[in-house]
Amino acid sequence: MSLPATAPPTSALSPARRWSLLFTVAAGLLLVTLDNSVLYTALPTLASELHASDSQQLWIINAYPLVMAGLLLGAGTLGDRIGHRRMFLIGLSAFGAASLVAAFSQSAGQLIGARAALAVGAAAMMPATLALIGLTFHEERERNIAIAIWGSVAIIGAALGPIIGGVLLARFWWGSVFLVNVPVVVLAFIATLALAPKGVPDGSRRWDFASSLLALVALSGLVLGIKSVIAAPPAWITAAIAAGVASIAAAAFVRRQRVLPYPLLDVAIFRNPAFLCGTLAAVFTLFALAGLQLVTTQRFQLIAGFTPLQAGLLVSVAALGSLPSALFGGMFLHRVGLRPLISGGLACGALGVAVVALGFAHGLGWAITGMAVTGVGMGATISVASTAIIGNAPADRAGMASSVEEVAYEFGGLLAVAVLGSLAAALYTAFLPPDAALPAAAREGIGQALQAVGTPAPQWLDAVHAAYDRAYQWVLVVIAVALAIGAMLTALLLRSGPGSREAAPVAVH
Repeated sequence: MSLPATAPPTSALSPARRWSLLFTVAAGLLLVTLDNSVLYTALPTLASELHASDSQQLWIINAYPLVMAGLLLGAGTLGDRIGHRRMFLIGLSAFGAASLVAAFSQSAGQLIGARAALAVGAAAMMPATLALIGLTFHEERERNIAIAIWGSVAIIGAALGPIIGGVLLARFWWGSVFLVNVPVVVLAFIATLALAPKGVPDGSRRWDFASSLLALVALSGLVLGIKSVIAAPPAWITAAIAAGVASIAAAAFVRRQRVLPYPLLDVAIFRNPAFLCGTLAAVFTLFALAGLQLVTTQRFQLIAGFTPLQAGLLVSVAALGSLPSALFGGMFLHRVGLRPLISGGLACGALGVAVVALGFAHGLGWAITGMAVTGVGMGATISVASTAIIGNAPADRAGMASSVEEVAYEFGGLLAVAVLGSLAAALYTAFLPPDAALPAAAREGIGQALQAVGTPAPQWLDAVHAAYDRAYQWVLVVIAVALAIGAMLTALLLRSGPGSREAAPVAVH
């Protein structure tokens, strides 16, 4: 990546200031990723307190990545226009205010709205974090290490989210999982004012609100369509309408980008195989990690009787196991290249998830081992996926490239919740025996089934547990297959060079 015109010269930022700025923007990233995963352990408690239905529970989780993914492309371009430092500060402020609203929500609907507001702040912050790194670190190896640390912070956030949720729920009310964001926001805001260079905003970069709205509508229609098809029973009419709306919005978005002088997304950039490979790797990685965390925390709390903290510690094994491979991946990318780290990491992740799927019923050790293996693979992939994206985009489109990277991660997590959360519920219902003795509540969902359990435990409880375990196992199989497909696709994309070379940036308009 060459030095963009809007960046200060390298000499203007001392090494101490560069690395301090890295950890400051990483604090913002930590908040965003924490808010994605902190609800996985808090969801059963939160759902009980707010009397949220199964559908509302999925939307409480989905509202955040859905709105964020829809706004990220516009946020990156807006950052190019008004300056990434300013965008980061705006995002922090919005995120802190929305955290207060979420913490004191009185209903499931209010919390869903607060989660959407949180996503607005997160969307402003996320592209700015990576763009500021790209504009601050100009030496290739130093930048690779910085991005690897950035990716590691995302992993730490994913790991700490379930744990922090468990710890807070053991001592405080459920709103504390949002209130904890506020002091971090205040400290990061002050540090950004002191450390981040102001830069020179590029007023020629037009922000197109219509494009952001079209992207949000397309993603919303896609998610609603997927959830409607997988639901039990499927809502085919709703799915057809949602698919139609998503298709029209997506087509209008693509068409609009072709006529804009500064499009939110220039599809020409995807002609670069390394850029495309990094984007796909981000989608597959977050699909696997988010899906694995979501279904595993639910299964071990609802079936195995784990506390939120215990479930959080279990799924954190995958995220913590990825830290060493993430750091080493960034350090040695210049030696081994993209292909072994991205494709090999996805293949290793597929193996780890398969171990969990086949062994969790035989003992906790199998689940822990599989989680750790999955983490090693995901860490290797995530450490260089961002580098493949940022390092293969023109320097003057740092905001757009950062937005594409963030959309890929959020879209992966969004798909995981929409597809795997709905699939788990549908499979649970399908695997229940057609037994007249089974109460109607047990067929509505696992939560309703457990609420209907009295003392002593009814005979049908074993059938409910067995159905949910089968559903959990098949969801893990889907995750493993998805990772295997990702490994093959990325290996094919990077086959044209010396196995794993980083392609040069392509020109975009």
